[in-house]
Parts: sequence; structure tokens; C-alpha cells
Amino acid sequence: MGTRQIIVPLSGRIDSGNAAATERQILEQLGPGEAVSPVLDAEKLEYISSAGLRVILHLKKRNPGLRITNVSSQVYEILEMTGFTEMMPVEKAWKVVSVEGCEVIGEGFKGRVYRIDRDTVVKTYKNADALEEIRHEREVARLALILGVPTAISYDVVRVGDSYGSVFELLNARSFAKILAEEPERMDWCVKEYVDLLKKVHSIVVPRGKLPSGKEQALIFVRRVKECLPEGYGDKLERMVQEIPESDHMIHGDYHTKNIVLSGDEVLLIDMDTLAVGDPIFELEQMYNSYLGFSAYNPQIVKDFQGFDRETAEAFWKKSLRAYLNTADEGKAEAAEERIRCISYADLIDWKRRYSDLADEEDRETLALWTRELIRLLDKVDSLDLRPFMEERAGGDELEVEASGGNLARVQAFVEECLKTAGCSLKTQMHIGVAVEEIFMNIAEYAYAPGKGSAIVRVEVSGSPAAAVITFIDRGTPYDPLARTDPDVSLPAEEREIGGLGVFMTKKLMDDVAYEYRDGQNILTLKKQL
Repeated sequence: MGTRQIIVPLSGRIDSGNAAATERQILEQLGPGEAVSPVLDAEKLEYISSAGLRVILHLKKRNPGLRITNVSSQVYEILEMTGFTEMMPVEKAWKVVSVEGCEVIGEGFKGRVYRIDRDTVVKTYKNADALEEIRHEREVARLALILGVPTAISYDVVRVGDSYGSVFELLNARSFAKILAEEPERMDWCVKEYVDLLKKVHSIVVPRGKLPSGKEQALIFVRRVKECLPEGYGDKLERMVQEIPESDHMIHGDYHTKNIVLSGDEVLLIDMDTLAVGDPIFELEQMYNSYLGFSAYNPQIVKDFQGFDRETAEAFWKKSLRAYLNTADEGKAEAAEERIRCISYADLIDWKRRYSDLADEEDRETLALWTRELIRLLDKVDSLDLRPFMEERAGGDELEVEASGGNLARVQAFVEECLKTAGCSLKTQMHIGVAVEEIFMNIAEYAYAPGKGSAIVRVEVSGSPAAAVITFIDRGTPYDPLARTDPDVSLPAEEREIGGLGVFMTKKLMDDVAYEYRDGQNILTLKKQL
């Protein structure tokens, strides 16, 4: 016969004055020799001393299945300090929070994030028994924060309906989804901040074994969908996934505009329970699904989820992909997207087959569409390697923009951020900033005139002592600005020639300036010791 659960309420104080009597009362309720599973309900327990702890210890030895519930923060602290939370299950008394009528500011596969007041948000979980999920998410969020990801750490756990919630402080937070829906003119700003943060996440090397492998997760769903693909197609897809190199770089796993929030003037990444490590393609396939994959059959899906229409979703995805790849080449971006979609559709097919009974006609049509697209792509794609479509970085950070004066501020901000990250002094930043302005404006005004073209600005910091190397690349008219004779700065103003001072200042401010014309490109390099 199984054990019988008996709930024993505790109240007031348990100390040396009443510990013996309390223990006798509990034993009377449990009965002699009967197989029971005691639950001590501590909702009304205000205080417990070492004498009270000895009572609990006696009960634990007699009934190994003993657990304590509804423990106040003060009593929990005592139990945790003395190791009782390691000896037996101890559940806190959770504050109850209602999210009825609250604004949804974020959403992921496992839960939603609600604003409950000006300063505070709560993430609710779809799983009714979510305490283990909350513990895991807190651990990986702390890891991410330590490693440099701007995120928020939960400071409390509460009851929300039949499940639990994590409470965060996010002052006046607005999701990027809401910004795009309400202020579409800010799309380019959102794309820049979104991709900058994504690249920051992907640049972080995670200590081995701290996070799961995105590649292993992908292989699981790829192997599940093989049975619904024609012979040979599933094997080809699995082989291509296997060929993707392992990586210890961080990926978020659910990186979309509802999980990027602007809190004050700081951009934060939330919903950290999906963190993993792996190649960027395992991130990008999830991103594609968020904006286009899920809504491929029914465009209303992205409207319901993100809050903006499919046209906005498609524009944001395409701009973000090109910014991430550092390319304005449409052919490269489209080829990269085809490789990304191979994994995207496999992921979607597996998700639909696992979480739908396919009784609904729309579900069946959607699944058929994804399957057709995957088969079509597998007929033309032979590798999932994205590196051929990413502009080389040569170990540094890189920005590609149209060569126009209107982009000067963006170029300056990019270089400045790279130099700040490297710990560059303000004086050196100013010197480099002057040189960057002179060179970029030279390209903007003359390289492609009267037409238009792009310029690449690459920043690398290396060596000991550290030096910054800023490289400018354009495909305009071949021109060596260093070949021009330096102006005679000793002449009075009325005898000076117009022009030439910008390059002159650049040479004076930098430790080295070099030019070459190679492979149809003007390449000018600045070097400055930090």
C-alpha cells in the first residue's frame, strides 16, 4: 500500500519553550507506525529556532519523504543557512501576481513577459511546474551577464495563475516589436541596434559545457523529419548539418523583436532560457522563422505574434540579414538565406508534426508548403556553410555603407564604439576621429562621382602594445590621396592652395597611412598606437 500524504500546519513560533510540545502534536497527527508522507505547511510559521530545527530533523529521520511548503522568506533564510533546503524539499510561499489587463512586451516559446507597473515586468511560464525552468533561466542569465550580454536578472519568483513567474526590473521597457509597429520610420535604427547586439552575443566564447549545443539540437529535429521527406533528401540534410563546424560561441536561440527591449536608453536581451552555443546559422534559422517561416501560409500569424505586418517583418529580416553578413550584395544575401531556410523548414516541419494533430486544414496546408519548399531547396543547396557569403573581417569589426556624407555620423559612431571597446583614450579617439572623417568624406565626394557606391570601414585592434588599424575600401575610381604633395603650411592664408589639408592632417595624426589599389579596390589603411 502506498504512503498517505498528511498536511500538518505550523504556526506562530517554534522555539525552546514549545519545541517538545510541538513535536508531540505533530506525531499525534501522523499516527503511530503508519506509512505517511508528511507535508509541513509553514504558511503561518513566523519564527523557528535551533530547537524547532531539531524537531524537523527528528521528523525527517522518521519520515524520509518529509517536505515543507509555503515557507516565508525569513524562515526560508534560516532553513537555507542551516542546510535544511539541501536535506529535504522546501518550497517558498510565493507572492501572487495577476497579469490580467497587463501589456505584453515580450514573448517566447515557453512564456510571455508582461509589464505590471512602470518599473517592473514579470515573465510567466506556460509550464505549470516551472520552478526548474526558472532556476535554469536564472543561471544562464547570470552566465550571460558575466560574459558581457546586456540582460536583466530576475530578483523574485511569484505565483501567476496556475504557474509561476520571474520578476525583473525593466524601467519603461519597450520591445523592438512595439517600436517597429508604432514608429516604422525607426526601422533602420532598430536594425542597427538589433544586429550590433546579435554580433556581440555571437562574439562571446562560452566556457565548455556551460550551455547546450545548437548543432546537437538541430540534428535531433532533422533526424525526426527524415521520415516525411523523399528518399535521400533527409540524409543529405543531416550530412550538411553534420558538416557545420562545432563552435563555443554563444547563440540566443529565440532572437526576435519581442525579446529585444529598450529600457531607458539601454538595449537589453531578455528570455534567456534558450541560450546555447553554435554556428550562427542555428540562430538565423530561428530568426527567419519568427519573421517569415511561421507565417509563410498565413501572413496574419506574424501580425498576431509580433504586432506588425508581414511586409514590415520581411523588410526587417532582409535588412538584418544583410547587416549581419556585412554585405550589400543581393546575390550573396539570397544564397545565404537559402541555406538558412533549409534548417528553418526542417525545424518548422518537426514543430508542426509534434504540436498539432493536423486535423485543421490550414495546419495540413502549412505543413505541405514547408515540405515542398524544403525539398526544392535541397535540390539546389549542397552546403550550409555561411562563410562564403560574409564579407571578410580580418579579425576586426566591419561596416559597409553607401559612400555618402549622410552616413558620416554612422561611420564615426561605429569606429568610436570599436575604439571604446578596446579601451582607447579620449585623445587618441579624437585623433582617429578626425582622420576617419577626412578619409570617408574624400571617398563620399570623389570615389564614385557622379554615381553612387559603397564603402567598407574595417577596425582591427591587436598587438602589444595595442594598435588600431582602420581600413577603408571602395570600388570607385583609382586614386592615391597620398601621392599629392603636402601643402606648405608656413605660407600666409592668401598664398595657400585650396585643398590637401585633410590628408595632410591625417598623416600628421596617424602613426602610419598606406594606400594600394588591388583587385579593383582602393584600399587606404590608417594605423595608430593606442
